[in-house]
Amino acid sequence: MSPEKVGATGETFHNVIFAAPRSFGAALKSDLKETLFPDDPFHDLKGKPLPIKAKKGLEYFVPIFEWLPKYNRKLFMHDLLAGITIASLAIPQGISYAKLANIPPIIGLYSSFVPPLIYTVFGSSKHIAVGTVAACSLIIAATIETKVNPVEEPQLYLNLVFTATLVSGVTQLILGVFRLGILVDFLSHSTIIGFMGGTATLICLQQLKGILGLKHFTTHTDMVSVIRAIFKNRKEIRWESTVVGVIFLVFLQFTRFVKQKKPKLFWVSAIGPMVVVASGCIFAYLAHAEKHGIAIVGHLKKGINPSSLNKLDFNPKYISAPIQAGLITAVIALAEGIAIGRSFAIMENEQIDGNKEMIAFGLMNIVGSLTSCYLTTGPFSKTAVNYNAGCKTQMTNVVMSMCMMLTLFFLAPLFSYTPLVALSAIIMSAMLGLIEYEKAYHLYKTDKFDFAICMVAFFGVAFISMDVGLMLSVGLALLRALLYVARPPTSKLGNIPETYLYRDIEQYPNAIDVPKTLVLQLGSPIYFANSGYLRERIMRWVRDEKAIKDSQGDDVEYVFLDLGGVTSIDITGVETLVEIYRSLEAKEIKVVIVNPRLEVMEKLTLTHFIDKIGKERVFLSIEDAIEGCKFSLTSAKDYGSEECLGFVTSVTFIFVVGIFMSSWLGASVLSLGEWFIKRMPFVRHIYDASKQISTAISPDQNSRAFKEVVIIKHPRAGEFAFGFITSSFVLQSYSREEKLYSVYVPTNHLYIGDIFLVNSTDVIRPNLSVREGIGKLSSYSCY
Repeated sequence: MSPEKVGATGETFHNVIFAAPRSFGAALKSDLKETLFPDDPFHDLKGKPLPIKAKKGLEYFVPIFEWLPKYNRKLFMHDLLAGITIASLAIPQGISYAKLANIPPIIGLYSSFVPPLIYTVFGSSKHIAVGTVAACSLIIAATIETKVNPVEEPQLYLNLVFTATLVSGVTQLILGVFRLGILVDFLSHSTIIGFMGGTATLICLQQLKGILGLKHFTTHTDMVSVIRAIFKNRKEIRWESTVVGVIFLVFLQFTRFVKQKKPKLFWVSAIGPMVVVASGCIFAYLAHAEKHGIAIVGHLKKGINPSSLNKLDFNPKYISAPIQAGLITAVIALAEGIAIGRSFAIMENEQIDGNKEMIAFGLMNIVGSLTSCYLTTGPFSKTAVNYNAGCKTQMTNVVMSMCMMLTLFFLAPLFSYTPLVALSAIIMSAMLGLIEYEKAYHLYKTDKFDFAICMVAFFGVAFISMDVGLMLSVGLALLRALLYVARPPTSKLGNIPETYLYRDIEQYPNAIDVPKTLVLQLGSPIYFANSGYLRERIMRWVRDEKAIKDSQGDDVEYVFLDLGGVTSIDITGVETLVEIYRSLEAKEIKVVIVNPRLEVMEKLTLTHFIDKIGKERVFLSIEDAIEGCKFSLTSAKDYGSEECLGFVTSVTFIFVVGIFMSSWLGASVLSLGEWFIKRMPFVRHIYDASKQISTAISPDQNSRAFKEVVIIKHPRAGEFAFGFITSSFVLQSYSREEKLYSVYVPTNHLYIGDIFLVNSTDVIRPNLSVREGIGKLSSYSCY
């Protein structure tokens, strides 16, 4: 049970615990645990026998061992339907996005066969459907094209795509193993909205090449270059291709409209791309589309993925491009996949482990790069179809993979007649759904800075390049975070009437100021970056508060710093608190610390800041702090400076003359001073009190009495404690109601032989050690 203090009014409050700071190893272990394992993934292993620990550990790292033993036929029927549905979407998307990456279409089909199997074993989300994505496909193409032309050197280009996929997978695996998912969090929601919108706009414009039937186009990805290329090659436009492309695009948009109006008809939108591909193949075969300027995919060989281990290329001449593409797409794929997985998990009131997802994505891309696949993640369109189709477990990815295997073995040649214009229509339709106008408008209405971050990403991607647009947006988001750190919020607190609550007076205008006290709340860590601002802001608060108090005939005697929201503090921050303490002490304003957290208390203790201000100035709550400083808030200025002078003079005269002389010459000495005392009505109650002391102490008790605090009561004077200084510092105590009371008398204001007077009702607390006393006596007396 925590130690307690009992106030004179009967109120009880807890002492602040000044425990010894933790060792460096213990503090580091705690910090690493909160940084790398915020979800405490191994809490189920505590107190369990070794076999159960091994079983639970295996289930954690390889999730298939957790859900597969519980699998049954009923679950499989749901997963079978969902798997077939997403396979019908994966075939046209695989071919389309491979074309977007300027690699053979068969690679897109390969990428929907092996990676889903790896994810089934290691993935923790039952909703994610693995596949290729347009944004990463375009980034890979745009980056590697700077080193190698895909038309002139297609094999070298493909080898570098596999190398980029390996780099991406290794990066994702490292981030997952070392629990560095926090890095992905730097891609804010605003950045993702703007980036995806800008990328979708670029992709839509690039697909005009296929829709219009152009033979020549630009390799640049910015909007200006794309539009210039369209106008430059406008004479190559084929009306046949344009008509077919518009028909396919209108049909796909109609299926999306049906899904929005009737969510139960989601399958209409899901099979739309497959219908376009199938009808396009039939049309191209029957109408000999190539003769009319409508290009087709071309030959697709049968068979599953060949090994690509010997195709990985680490030539120093080209390696910079795959590394750049791999690092960028690794982060984007993780951000998209994890965000989508979490979104659908929330709908089912479930959670997924982002770090385990990183490991799963990393492994499937590493294995994919060795089996002729390029980058895969959890695309939104396919995952949404999977969810709406009623998926129950990760088995849907196995079903999709098996469907893709059958396609590769038996149906691949049939897709060789797929018109490129059909693939362009599929890509363009999918990209139009990624331009989220409503979310951007919502950002504009709710947070202008987030909207600016979104627009920087959008226009940076659209008019410069995808990597530059992404970096500019992330940089702006980090700048905002730094501004939050460098300019942390501070607020003045007031008491909510008829409660013990203290809240921001700006938010609650009816909150009442605490008399003679300024209560400030700090709401962020105190670091070198913001310590100067906090010092200036606190001093400005004090200046403004003194002006307000002076106009009300009041004064500021205390500044309470509520550190409950300060999670950490560095050395510069501690030095700032020292400077604030010294500045305010020079103005005769006392600094009181309220509710410091463990890490902050340890740092303040190690730097001896607590010793500087005194432990008596640290409290658990604002209410405790006010109670602890109550005497100073109510007594010192109520009497006025002249009355204080007469008060102390009278006390000194009565105590010295009355007690000392009465012990040696008898009570007659007090009678000699009675005429003087009666001429000072203000301190007559002090005279009456001194008579009680004189009669209460017998001569043989004098030596002990002079070393103790003596309590007397009087209707007007209240309850007072008198003491006599007998050493450089003294622990004065007395017993009342069988409780030990103490008061610490400091030496920088009183000297041996001095007499002191404190109001015990407001000052003295039970069971205080010498170093946990009530503070400087000058705070509680009138000299």
